[in-house]
Amino acid sequence: MSGADDVILRVDNLESYYGPIMAIRGVSLEVRKGQIVTVLGANGAGKTTLLKTISGVMDPEKGIVVLEGKEIQGSEPNEIVYKGMVHVPEGREIFPLLTVAENIAMGAYTRSDKAEIARDTEMVYSYFPILKERMAQAAGTLSGGQQQMLAIGRGLMARPHLMLLDEPSLGLSPLLTEEIFGIINRLNKEQSVTMMLVEQNAAVALSVADYGYVMELGRIVMADDAMTLASSKDVQEFYLGISEGENQRGQRRWKQRKTWR
Repeated sequence: MSGADDVILRVDNLESYYGPIMAIRGVSLEVRKGQIVTVLGANGAGKTTLLKTISGVMDPEKGIVVLEGKEIQGSEPNEIVYKGMVHVPEGREIFPLLTVAENIAMGAYTRSDKAEIARDTEMVYSYFPILKERMAQAAGTLSGGQQQMLAIGRGLMARPHLMLLDEPSLGLSPLLTEEIFGIINRLNKEQSVTMMLVEQNAAVALSVADYGYVMELGRIVMADDAMTLASSKDVQEFYLGISEGENQRGQRRWKQRKTWR
């Protein structure tokens, strides 16, 4: 196990509410530098609320969020971006009336290094070549998969140390889901972007993740390395809803990914 200085994100005893309803109930977790960590669970488990609270979209009622050794709970979302964390929200939330190129440029609003911004723009287009082909097109006219690529690409332009991804496969076909997660895996390895992703497609999430947490009713109910979770019949049946075939495919992808590292 790596030391405490390898922890890029630490969450301790976090609680968040929607009005009188407690959505996050004493959640504690860690993300280590260089990892992909996934948070799994059914609809209503509190996964999206957790990311919103970590990224400053919601303020916690209790608990702390520590990014690279500094507490950030209560900070404004734009301040957290400056501190090195980017949140790619559920539903993409691109700027539909702006062009693809303008959306990409918006991701670099925290920066002034024009030459490096230009290089990073080309880096984004190298991972998502379809975006370069459509750089003059209004973002709202892109397909769902292309909008997801654009949201991730825009997030990369801030040069995040940690990227939070909320349901990157939402509404995508299995083929596009595989493509998106393949790029997520490459970005983690090739660009050293640490990632924390919330995902309902447990099989594909565990195939790229190093470590996983399972949420139920606002609590963490299980945590382990991704392969152990993918192999657990209890997790499949009670928490993740993975069929035996999906589990076997996920384990094959996980093992293949580890041989690439």
